[in-house]
Amino acid sequence: MSAPPRTERALRPARRARGALRRAAPALALYAAVRLAGLAVAATVALTTHRPVWAALGDSWDSKWYAHIARHGYGTVVPGRLPGTTRSDLAFFPLFPGLERGVATLAPISLTIAGLLVAWLSAGAAAWGIYAVGERLHGRRTGTFLVLLWGLLPHAVVETMAYSEPLMTALAAWSLYALLTRRRLWAGILALLAGLARPNAIAVVVAVLCAAGLALRRGEDARRDWRIWVGAALAPLGWLGYAAWVGNRSGSPLGYFRIQREWGSRFDFGASEFHFVRRLFTDRGAAPHLAYDMAAAVLLAAVAALVLLTMDRPPVPLVVYSFVLLVIAIGGTGYYASRPRFLLPAFPLLLPPALALTKARPRTAVVLIATVAAVSVTYGAYTLYYAHTAP
Repeated sequence: MSAPPRTERALRPARRARGALRRAAPALALYAAVRLAGLAVAATVALTTHRPVWAALGDSWDSKWYAHIARHGYGTVVPGRLPGTTRSDLAFFPLFPGLERGVATLAPISLTIAGLLVAWLSAGAAAWGIYAVGERLHGRRTGTFLVLLWGLLPHAVVETMAYSEPLMTALAAWSLYALLTRRRLWAGILALLAGLARPNAIAVVVAVLCAAGLALRRGEDARRDWRIWVGAALAPLGWLGYAAWVGNRSGSPLGYFRIQREWGSRFDFGASEFHFVRRLFTDRGAAPHLAYDMAAAVLLAAVAALVLLTMDRPPVPLVVYSFVLLVIAIGGTGYYASRPRFLLPAFPLLLPPALALTKARPRTAVVLIATVAAVSVTYGAYTLYYAHTAP
């Protein structure tokens, strides 16, 4: 006896999700394997140097701020590095610490473990979303290589730390996938949530608005589709809502940007970035710092990857999303060692090398992946224990 039509329609989304998960399973298994390899190397270094691995992953740098917000709420202000400046926890967007607190409330675990659990689940969801985008555009092999490369970026160790980048990447990837499959309302909802996770999630918002504008240009049918209008209206509400709340709390409409300046972050169209990179290559008296050298190399590679991505003529929202992320990473001031982390959500930039790997001989692909993996896990351990800068 067949299921009633209404029941059948209700079951279709679940069946599609199961089918999509089955197709993504090999890519997700490979992603888990490379991240576990990175954790194994980090744990080995921790044992040999007598340093706690869980503290490095879940209770250092930004993760400390997230845990403090999850425990006490907003309101902490500490002295800044420069005289007369302060650092406020209002610089951190609320979705990650909110989820962290929710998990710690529901389960008998510490905030450190809760933060890691949220980050790891988010990384898994991000890997699935990245695979879905790659599969949609170029097939399963490209999707698999895309996920694998994302898990082997030099700063991929952040994907296993209690940081908000995996959460934003997951929301952004599925929002972009929703755009590719013309689920405009879902794209807007996911962009709204991404805008509550990180400041550079404005890139997802711009991508959704750009896709809506392109759709509305096509004709009257699109203009009558309420999902396009509502999705576009919802997309910026998360980011704008938090910025407005901070402005109201700080007593200034532009309070969020003032707080970012106090942290040393402002937008100068790349002037400070240019001077920093020039000094990095010309000042022979400067002490070498691998984190800064790697940051410069990643930024230059990202620019080249954006050019290659554009030449492949992918869907416009992917280019817009990647371009905005790259502009934010290059155009901001301060935290030069962290710039590659700001680009972790820019996974479409990995499409050109993923496509190249699908065309390479199997032996060549294995050698390249193994080399990249060795660099990634080694640099991840260096970032955690030896860099002395925020990843």
